[in-house]
Amino acid sequence: MNEFETTVARAGGHMLCEGLDVIQVNVGLKCNQQCSHCHVSASPTRREMMLWGVMERVVEIAHGLDVRLVDITGGSPELNCELHRFISTLRDAGRAVQVRTNLTVLTEPGMEEMAVFLRAKDVALVASMPCYLEENVCAQRGEGVYQKSIDAMRMLNSLGYGEDGLQLDLVYNPGGPFLPGNQETLEADYRRELNDQFGITFSHLLTITNLPIGRFAERLKSDGREDEYLDLLRSSFNPATMNGLMCRHQLSVGWDGTLYDCDFNLALDLPVDHGAPNHISRFDAAALRRRRIVTREHCFGCTAGSGSSCGGALA
Repeated sequence: MNEFETTVARAGGHMLCEGLDVIQVNVGLKCNQQCSHCHVSASPTRREMMLWGVMERVVEIAHGLDVRLVDITGGSPELNCELHRFISTLRDAGRAVQVRTNLTVLTEPGMEEMAVFLRAKDVALVASMPCYLEENVCAQRGEGVYQKSIDAMRMLNSLGYGEDGLQLDLVYNPGGPFLPGNQETLEADYRRELNDQFGITFSHLLTITNLPIGRFAERLKSDGREDEYLDLLRSSFNPATMNGLMCRHQLSVGWDGTLYDCDFNLALDLPVDHGAPNHISRFDAAALRRRRIVTREHCFGCTAGSGSSCGGALA
C-alpha cells in the first residue's frame, strides 16, 4: 500500500468501489481558456476529442446500469461537435445529464444557441466561478473572463437556470496553495455579492480543493511550494470524508474510452487497474463495481479538511 492507502487503513477505511451511480465523461481537452489551475491542462491548442463511437457505448452502458447521472466534462465540453447528439441520445434514453461549463464558452461566436439547447434538454449545469471578485477570477483564468462569466450567468438566469429553476451550481477553488473555506459561508458570500452587484442567482456553491497535478502542480514547483502544499494536504486528512469520495461511487471515461477512477487520475494517466478492465470496449460492470481504486499522494487533496469531490465538500 502507498502512503494514502496506509492512512486510510489506519482510519478504518478502504479504497474499494461501492457502486456505479455516476458516469463522468471527459469528451475532450480542447478549451477556449487556459486556466492556471486546470488539472487536465486544457487549452485552445489541445486536439484530443471523444468520437461518436465512444459516446454511443457510454449511452448503452449508462442505460444498462440505470445510473443516476451522466456528468459531462472537458476541456470545454461544448466544443465537441457531437455534444448535441450525445446529450439528446442520453435524454431520450431517460438519463439525467449534467454538463460542466466554464461559462465563457457560451459567449463565444457560434455558441449562441448552446445554452438554449441545454435548457431545452433539461441539462443541469456546474459552472466554474472561482471567486466573486473580478481580480481573483482574472488572476486564475485571464483578463476579460470575469465579465464574460457574468454575461453568461445572466443569460442562463434569463433561460430559467438558477435558484428557483434548473440547476446552476457554481464551483469555487482556491487561488493559491491553501484549502477552501467553509462551503456554506462561501455560498452566502457568493449569493450576496452576485445578487447585489448583478442580480444573478444560482442553485448551490461547490468548493473544490486544488489537487497538486496539472498546471497547479507546475505552479507549485516554480514557486518552490510543492512539498509545503503536500504536507498541508497530508496533515489535514479527515476520515469523515472517506465514505463520500467520488471514486467510490462513480467511473470516469476518458475521451478515447479509457476508464479511470476519477478525472484527476485521468489527468495523471492512471487508468483503472488491479484486474478491472481499463477500456470501455472491455466494460465489465461486475468487475468495475467491486474494483480496487488506484491511488497516489494527490488523493490526499480529496480527504483534506472538509473534503473535495466533483460535488463539492464531503464533510
